[in-house]
Amino acid sequence: MKSTLRLTLASCAALVALAACAQQTPPAAEETAQAAVEAPAASGTIVDAAIASPDHTTLVSAVQAAGLVETLSGAGPFTVFAPTNAAFDKLPPGALQSLTQPENRDALSRILTYHVVSGRVSAAELGAQIDAGGGSATLTTVQGGTLTATRVNGAIRLTDSSGAYATVTAADVVGSNGVIHVIDTVVTPPAA
Repeated sequence: MKSTLRLTLASCAALVALAACAQQTPPAAEETAQAAVEAPAASGTIVDAAIASPDHTTLVSAVQAAGLVETLSGAGPFTVFAPTNAAFDKLPPGALQSLTQPENRDALSRILTYHVVSGRVSAAELGAQIDAGGGSATLTTVQGGTLTATRVNGAIRLTDSSGAYATVTAADVVGSNGVIHVIDTVVTPPAA
């Protein structure tokens, strides 16, 4: 099981294929740490990884509409909690279409940067932060708000400012300028 999981994660990082990873059950922190060490560094950025993923076309479109492609393709490093297309489908009808309008670019940027943390934080490191924090870790996002990370039934859960949560469904997809953790729900920052 461990070798199969390591091979799967290594393949995801090498091919920068978030689509393959989005269907996996999150591995235990020890397995994730070992796989991340063994996985070769990806040649593309985290934006390239999202573009390569058929499960993240909505995220890519939103990043483009917000004008964040160049920023997220920069040196970083960044940790991105990347919502899938299905996560965006959970938003109220018309919300995404409204946010991607030019006049709402700032609001869209606030939401997207709430999914980004400065630095490269692997799943194992995040797990260690949760353990050191007595069961939770506070992450300061690039947007300036905070997310609370906890572990529920072995999976990492992020709780946003409103108390809603997202679960990490695939971890440690490595890019040249950071790491991506796939999440199943769009998290929202506090009101401006």
